[in-house]
Amino acid sequence: MSVATHTPLRYAQIPERFNVATHFLDRNLEEGRAGSVALICDPPDTEPTRTTYGELAERTNRIGNGLLALGVRAEERVLLALADGPDFVASWFATLKAGAVVAEAYTFLQAKDYLYYVNYMRAGVVIVDASTLPKLREIRPQCPSLRTVVVAGRAAELHDGEVFLDEIAGAASDQLDPAPTSRDDIALWKFTTGSTGAPKAAVHCHHDPLISFDHYAQGVLGLQADDTVLPVPKLFFGYARDLTALFNFGVGGSGLIFPDRSTPARMFELIERHRPTILVQVPTMMRAMLEEPDAHTRDLSSLRLTVSSGEALPRELHERWLDTFGTQVLEGIGSSELYHIYVSNRPGQVRTGSTGMVVPGYAAQLLDIDGQEVTLGEPGELWIEGESAALLYWNDHEKSKQTFAGDRVRTGDLFMQDADGYLVYRGRADDLLKAGGIWVAPLEIETCVREHPDVSDCAVVGVEVDGLVSPTAFIVTSGTDTDLDASAVIAFVRERLAPHKAPRDVTFVKELPKTASGKVDKQALRSRHETEVA
Repeated sequence: MSVATHTPLRYAQIPERFNVATHFLDRNLEEGRAGSVALICDPPDTEPTRTTYGELAERTNRIGNGLLALGVRAEERVLLALADGPDFVASWFATLKAGAVVAEAYTFLQAKDYLYYVNYMRAGVVIVDASTLPKLREIRPQCPSLRTVVVAGRAAELHDGEVFLDEIAGAASDQLDPAPTSRDDIALWKFTTGSTGAPKAAVHCHHDPLISFDHYAQGVLGLQADDTVLPVPKLFFGYARDLTALFNFGVGGSGLIFPDRSTPARMFELIERHRPTILVQVPTMMRAMLEEPDAHTRDLSSLRLTVSSGEALPRELHERWLDTFGTQVLEGIGSSELYHIYVSNRPGQVRTGSTGMVVPGYAAQLLDIDGQEVTLGEPGELWIEGESAALLYWNDHEKSKQTFAGDRVRTGDLFMQDADGYLVYRGRADDLLKAGGIWVAPLEIETCVREHPDVSDCAVVGVEVDGLVSPTAFIVTSGTDTDLDASAVIAFVRERLAPHKAPRDVTFVKELPKTASGKVDKQALRSRHETEVA
């Protein structure tokens, strides 16, 4: 099928008085969907629960009033560090409806990571659960801004400065007028993954989610009221949260959430039990699901779309998914800086091996190192222009100047565009390696190595040896009976790419380390190599 013609929403069409929670949650009650299911939550070893829009709105109002009673002020930052569930979603909307600013952190971080987030945000309130409460207690003496820790559930006795979420919500009114926010008020922070250093927050206004919803969720996905969205990544990752508990609310759809870790077996179980229509994927999990021994017997026929982002989707992996499950995959790329996805394949117009075309409502340029547009078929750094662009990186003036120019954003990603307008990912601009005096994109080498029948996965990083940077390949083999060695890999690449692009060194590993958002942790690979050489 093809996507109907869509006229993108413009910033000027959004009312000056605007609140994300009112538009995406409360509007469902106004349009008669109070009894419709907003969230299905399926915890392990417990019966699933269903939360209607009416119930979610009431919980949101009670939590919002509870936060106001704790002294939360307009524009104050509130950090969520709790597992996926209805209270995560209600707390997220409650913070916005109360006029404060919301951000989220992964629940499997170390205490030092929460120390960074709380102090970077100067958060006055953090909402936690049993898994994150001990870590917040550990770092709290070092957090001068932190007034109150709000605890979801009743897994522990309270300490000074802590309150139960159920108690502040239970004592509060179920009616809450939205804060008089404008479309230009700051609403939320989206953190980068921190692949080039400590995580930075891209600061977004209330209008940004609506622009992104209109351009991508409606203009590309065509979300419908009967869609149920299941995410592989957890809700702290904006890519997953927006599709599961925001964009689909914009059309009265539902989200399927679960608090435990995502595993191939769990994903198959949830799909077969609840029959979602959209699966929010990352390539790492796609590969893991395909490698399950019974993958070919699993029933994914309920899915009308699988969405893939977070890292490049290799062509061979995409084709294996299609051959095994038969569900359409829309690869795309987005960023914290532009709120969500801005390049994507379209339903019925998928080109495997490509990231797709520019999403309607955005404009793109591919520029060389001198800022000039590249010729067709040549790689260049992608600049995107769109009205969902963040204002800045919080507390990082220099990096903000390098990245943001009004609605134009320097993505840092290298792409090549073909004659039909499809963009092919060529890696990160800051990942470029100079091998033999010539610039090389690691992704090109990785893609080539993955074509070897004995290779399951590959990552290439630049490692400094005797003052020179050379490409080093870390390889996961596809089985234990392979006799693949480093010389065979290097020869394989030399036969297919220019000789200078072949890796100088090859290391075989059982698995590639991943960041919290599921991307390959290349810094960890560099550190490992440096340690082994030393």
